[in-house]
Amino acid sequence: MKSFLVVAFAFAFPCIALGEEIDFAHQIVPLLKQQCGKCHSGTQKEGGFSLNTREALLAGGESGEAIVPRNGSQGELIARVTTEDEFTRMPPEGAPLSSEQIKLLKRWIESGVPWEPGFTFGEKIYEPPLKPRHPELPPVVAGRSNPIDRILDAQLAEQDAPPLPPLDDDAFLRRVYLDLIGLLPTPDEREAFLRDASPDKRATLVRELLDRDVEYAEHWLTFWNDLLRNDYAGTGFITGGRKQISRWLYEALVTNKPYDQFTRELIAPPTPESAGFGQGIKWRGEVSAGQTVEIQFAQNVGQSFLGINLKCASCHDSFIDRWKLKDAYGLAAIYAERSLELHRCDKPIGETAEASWLFPELGQVDAAAPQPQRLQQLARLMTHRENGRFTRTIVNRLWHRMMGHGIVHPTDAMQNPPWNADLLDYLAEHLVENNYDLKQTLQLIATSHAYQTQAERVSEQIDAGSYQYAGPRSKRMTAEQFVDCVWQVTETSPKNFDAPVIRGNLSTDAASRITIAGQWIWNQADVSQAAAGETITLRKQFELSEVPTDGFALITCDNEYTLYVNGKKLAAGNNWMEPDLVRLTSLKKGANEILIVAKNAGSGPNAAGMLFEARLDDQVIASDETWQWTAQVPKGSGKFEKLPDDWQPAAVTKAQEVWMARLRPVMAQMLSQGIDGQRYMVRASLLKSDFLMRSLGRPNRDQVVSVRPLELTTLEAIDLSNGEALANTLRQGAKRLSQREWESPRQFVTWLYHFALSRDPTEAELATLVDSLGPEMPAEAMEDVLWAVFMLPEFQLVH
Repeated sequence: MKSFLVVAFAFAFPCIALGEEIDFAHQIVPLLKQQCGKCHSGTQKEGGFSLNTREALLAGGESGEAIVPRNGSQGELIARVTTEDEFTRMPPEGAPLSSEQIKLLKRWIESGVPWEPGFTFGEKIYEPPLKPRHPELPPVVAGRSNPIDRILDAQLAEQDAPPLPPLDDDAFLRRVYLDLIGLLPTPDEREAFLRDASPDKRATLVRELLDRDVEYAEHWLTFWNDLLRNDYAGTGFITGGRKQISRWLYEALVTNKPYDQFTRELIAPPTPESAGFGQGIKWRGEVSAGQTVEIQFAQNVGQSFLGINLKCASCHDSFIDRWKLKDAYGLAAIYAERSLELHRCDKPIGETAEASWLFPELGQVDAAAPQPQRLQQLARLMTHRENGRFTRTIVNRLWHRMMGHGIVHPTDAMQNPPWNADLLDYLAEHLVENNYDLKQTLQLIATSHAYQTQAERVSEQIDAGSYQYAGPRSKRMTAEQFVDCVWQVTETSPKNFDAPVIRGNLSTDAASRITIAGQWIWNQADVSQAAAGETITLRKQFELSEVPTDGFALITCDNEYTLYVNGKKLAAGNNWMEPDLVRLTSLKKGANEILIVAKNAGSGPNAAGMLFEARLDDQVIASDETWQWTAQVPKGSGKFEKLPDDWQPAAVTKAQEVWMARLRPVMAQMLSQGIDGQRYMVRASLLKSDFLMRSLGRPNRDQVVSVRPLELTTLEAIDLSNGEALANTLRQGAKRLSQREWESPRQFVTWLYHFALSRDPTEAELATLVDSLGPEMPAEAMEDVLWAVFMLPEFQLVH
């Protein structure tokens, strides 16, 4: 069956050719400009053929198709440059193309004709507006009052296009679950939704999904990790040349931090937690001028928040848009703490960069100010109310993620004209008017009739011409979505995860029901006059029958602490008014030991105490009189030079309310968050990339990635259908599912289709799979059925 699935994939997902990556800007552009530009670029269109844009190139000329993407042996272009006929050979004057140049053209065609977003051999005539605009909405048609529908209904009417066919409940349900929280609706959720006769049940569902804060955050974490080049392993982490923003990002998504504040904290970090994005990667050894941390800052900020490509302008004046070398270096100099000399094509030109913002119409940074102040000024300019480029860029990214094609496309080429400027401008202003709440934008899109219509059928002929809106487009699941959905159906999600985050949501209601078990302890009960600088080590030893799924601990100390678990340093703090929630990642089966080095502060005698409470699934480890203390202190590694032999019982302090009166509500809320996080399955977005996820297109995130490839390559299809990781998951899942009580093979197949595809199986599908299962339904047969369903393009697409 698996060999058949490889072939099926090859037909279901057209593949690009494998081989060395083509450098369009430096290999293809000079070749086409030199050999073809005189007759076929700018205003010249000999034989009706122009190569000004990719669309014009694919459209061909009077002689037919110029090229056939992914087929380097067909098309007039290759025929004309390879012919021996001097009357038809191109170029008509000068030497013919060399064999190496012809091979390069063929490789470019076979790789899908990659084209730099926004590039044209003709003259650029469009300059996107900077300032925001609030368009007037067209009249309501047929009761469709959502502003998106009013704008798009008017466009379809202008095009004399018929209304788009709506989605049925099953298809809408699956689409909106996958788009908003990245999971499948369970069979029970599906049944409840289909039974619901409420006229507003779709809008209600959208709101309910967006309110599932943890599942929403852990789905959109993939999008933001890509866009902010954040990961849990990879280049720079071992050497310390790169920092994560994982904890800050996770909390920002769970709490739905307003997007303007979100951006300001990334550009001008208020704490080290969000500094990793701006810091980029400090590469080891010598690097080119375009790889320095400062230039990375300019490129990443420009791409992520403004949809501007400054990579070309970091090397030379861009031939794609209006950005110059000085612009890229000026933005880089805002971040720089040293003098930056401009380099053109990696050669110094004797000029020093001056810190400057890309749009001086909105204001300018003070180049003479210290770096932190310059960054704060940049953050304010980026999120300036009159900076429409900032808001248009993010709503365009969300539209692309939900609808499969950007209003400006590609999403990193915001200098391109939108196919509907009113729609783009309305969404941007809607975001501002709703306090930069990205969930409000997603809700507006998901509740529109435009989103709830059937997916557009796309062919290469349609994509070869200019885009014309005809409904949402099917999207390939991300690697993380695919893995999550397989785990969800087979109940095989892992117990542990890699992201250094505390899962769960803060809930005031849940916190009110939390009882704090931890008590403030020290080496004596009366701690009101503990000596300033007094330092002790507190210890708790305990046994675990199994490693917890997601152990965490609440800890605080008046005034300083360092926490070690089984000899590994996990956390430190020096402000008792700000308790910490810490993941306990070094627990093990059997004997465990917690060491806490606790230190009093102050200039004279004052109160001292430490509180600790760990939640390990159903087990609680809390600070109390069963703990021990010693005056000896371990080394920074958490190990003693000589094991203490003077451990004594710790004492519960008499002054509990000195601290608890202030901290009880805060600590209850933090414990509530940790407990809440333990009830969710582990998501792939929280894990380091593995072979399966890389095969499915998860990038290494050394650079900003705003859009993942839409198609599987041949190698990816083979890896997917023959990879050991997925095979093991399905084997475990089949074994688990075979242990459940099923009335019949028919019931299992129906359940699987309801879960995986949100529809009933056809009679032919049902008969085939029931027959393959047999009446006994052994685990091996169930595994084959799981393979058959998960390998379907229907499963792997959000459509």
